[in-house]
Amino acid sequence: MKSALLAALICALPLAAHAGPFAEFEGQLRTAYADYRTALFASNSGKAEATVASIAAFSEKWAALETRWSQTVPPQYEEDPAFFATLDTVDRVIADASAQAVSGQLTEAHETLEQVRDQIGALHLRNGIVTFSDRMNAYHARMEEALAEDLTRHPDGGLAFLHEEAAVLAFLAEQIATHPAPEALSEGYEPLLTAMRDSVSMLLDATRKGDLDAAKAALGKLKAPYSKFFVKFG
Repeated sequence: MKSALLAALICALPLAAHAGPFAEFEGQLRTAYADYRTALFASNSGKAEATVASIAAFSEKWAALETRWSQTVPPQYEEDPAFFATLDTVDRVIADASAQAVSGQLTEAHETLEQVRDQIGALHLRNGIVTFSDRMNAYHARMEEALAEDLTRHPDGGLAFLHEEAAVLAFLAEQIATHPAPEALSEGYEPLLTAMRDSVSMLLDATRKGDLDAAKAALGKLKAPYSKFFVKFG
């Protein structure tokens, strides 16, 4: 697995090395996004101090990003009239989430922070860009849909629905695996990725066997491995 990851990363090096402002912006964005992921995870876990600190760190990096690109649009967004509006919107979201976190409203802060993921995802989508984080977010969105589904409304208890969802999640997980993160050679990356993929395999295997109880149990075990991988590398 590690050799495959190394090959994928080596193939990406020439593009990154010669991309100039393109790579500089995306790299700066990814660095800031790491603090955002921590803030998202901490607020969802009810950790007040960690939430406030990580939002502050994200805010600082986002301010540096805005300053760097206040006059020059990265080449990949030159034709996007909403580029600066997106930066401003994220800035306002950070301020709102910070105020909520400081006042102890962690649930509200988490919901507010979710808008950042949507804004960055929309920025990339408008401009035909797909990053590792975009693939992680696509998996997350589909996983949340599956978890929120009322299985009792299905005549078979939801077995067919879960089979379809498991197949989609398996595809999205494969996309994540075959398009590795820039930090893919870091310690802990492969075990966390494997744990996430294994959780999907368990769900898919259970639905293939027609075991609804096992499928429901596997469904409930999707979130933890995803969250651990997301906060570290997503």
